[in-house]
Amino acid sequence: MKKTKQFLTLLLGAILIVVSATTSAFADVDFGVSPPTERITLTPGETFYGTVTIVNPSTSESNFDYTVSVEPFYVNENNETIYDYSGSRTMMADWIHLDHETGVIEPNSDRSVKFVINVPEDAPAGGQYAAIMVSSNADTEASEGVNIVASYRFAHLIYADVAGESVHDGAITGANVPSFLFSGRIKGSATVENKGNTHAEVSHTLQIFPLFSNEEIYTNEEDPKTSLIMPGVKRSSSVSWEETPAIGVFHVVYNVEFEGAKSTVDKHVIVCPIWLLFLILIGIFLIIFRILNVKKKTEKK
Repeated sequence: MKKTKQFLTLLLGAILIVVSATTSAFADVDFGVSPPTERITLTPGETFYGTVTIVNPSTSESNFDYTVSVEPFYVNENNETIYDYSGSRTMMADWIHLDHETGVIEPNSDRSVKFVINVPEDAPAGGQYAAIMVSSNADTEASEGVNIVASYRFAHLIYADVAGESVHDGAITGANVPSFLFSGRIKGSATVENKGNTHAEVSHTLQIFPLFSNEEIYTNEEDPKTSLIMPGVKRSSSVSWEETPAIGVFHVVYNVEFEGAKSTVDKHVIVCPIWLLFLILIGIFLIIFRILNVKKKTEKK
C-alpha cells in the first residue's frame, strides 16, 4: 500500500512537471511570421512572387530550428480556421512552391522564405486560400527525469482572388443590439451570408451617445471593426464598446455593411447590474406596500 502511494505521488509529480513546463513554454513564445495574413490578386497563366518572414526575437534563448510547408485552409461559420481543407476554393495549395523547407534562425534574427504561385491557365475565378505553415522542429529537454517536448506552429494565411468573373453577392440576415444589459459590454452583432465566389469584408461601426445629448461618448467610425467572410459561408460577427460603464442609459447607433447591403439599429440601451435592479424592485414593493397600508388605515377611520 505504501509503495502504491509513493508510485502515485511520483506519477502525479511527473504530470505536474510536464503540464507546468509545457504551459510555460507556450506562454513565452515570441516566435512568429510576418505578415500573418496577405491579400493578393492572381491572374490565370501568370506567376506570383511572394515573401514571408520568420522571426526569432531577442527574448529567445535558443536558435529556432524550423520546417516550412503549405496547407489549404478555410474559415467556417464559427470563425474557426480549418487546415488541410479540401475543396474547389483551396486548390492554390498545389500551386505554391517554396525556395526552402527547413532552416535555423539565431536569436534576434529573422529569415525570409520566398515562394512562387504558378497559376494554371484554367484556374477558376474567385477566392483561393492557402497557408504557409512554419513549424518548429521538436525541442526535447530532460527535467527531473521527464522528457518535455516543446513545439510551435505559425501560419501565414494567403487570401487570393483569381481574376475573372468574380461574383460579389451577399446579404445581411440579421443585426441586433440588446436593449437591456445586467453586465458586460454594449455590443452590436450581425449575421451575414456570402453568396459570391470570393471572400468579402463585413464592416461594423458603433456610435454611443448619452441619453440627453448628441455628443458622442464613443465611436469607431474612423476604424471600423472588419472581418473576412469566405464564399458560401454564413457567419455572425460583432463590435463592442470595451469601456461600457456598469450603470447608465445610452443612445446606441449600430451600422453593419456587407457587399453593398447596409443595416442600421438605432435604440436606447439600459445598463443596470442585477443587484441594483433587485434594490429598485424592493423599493417599488415597499412603496406599494406603504400606499396600500395608508389606504387601509384611512378606510378604517
